[in-house]
Amino acid sequence: MADKKESKITKDMPIGDIVSKHPETIEVFFNHNLHCIGCAAAQFETLEEGAQVHGINVDVLVKDLNNCIKKNSKKENKN
Repeated sequence: MADKKESKITKDMPIGDIVSKHPETIEVFFNHNLHCIGCAAAQFETLEEGAQVHGINVDVLVKDLNNCIKKNSKKENKN
């Protein structure tokens, strides 16, 4: 159970950490028009800060990112 809790994305996590730990989330960032995942600011900027700068609803983004991780985890468990 602890592993699932650790992998949950929160709005205070740095964008760079999210992308490096969960590369499958890149598509979600792009779908939300958050294309700065590779920029220098993404290494220290939190998900909430990045969402605010780009006018993105952070709660919806967090939900979509966690759903992506959950789906990917289910795929890995099937294999």
